[in-house]
Amino acid sequence: MHIDHVNISAPAELLLKVRDFYCNVLGLTEGFRPKFSKHGFWLYSEGKPIIHLVESLEHHRNEKQGFFDHFALQSSGLAGVLEKLDAAGIKYKKSYLPEIDLSQIFCKDPSGIGVEINFRNESL
Repeated sequence: MHIDHVNISAPAELLLKVRDFYCNVLGLTEGFRPKFSKHGFWLYSEGKPIIHLVESLEHHRNEKQGFFDHFALQSSGLAGVLEKLDAAGIKYKKSYLPEIDLSQIFCKDPSGIGVEINFRNESL
């Protein structure tokens, strides 16, 4: 078993900001999405739709941190991602795990969801 995708549901205006974050900052690409009853986007990495965005007025930002903390993406090009985060004014934290040579960036997307971005063999 493995995680197939992450689904984010938000109002239309916020959904566009979320899409732009994952595409413009993290390098995912918008691709084919079957016709559903609600508007949305599928964002792809290496030919796989890993993030699904769905327009919804039924979902709301939590005022308090829930039990779901974040999800993680494996990436490359650490310096470029840091530049894009800085250019977009997105706050982030950095971590390095020398035992496994893993650099990590922690931030939040525009909807407030925690995102961990991992970079193997790329030191901070």
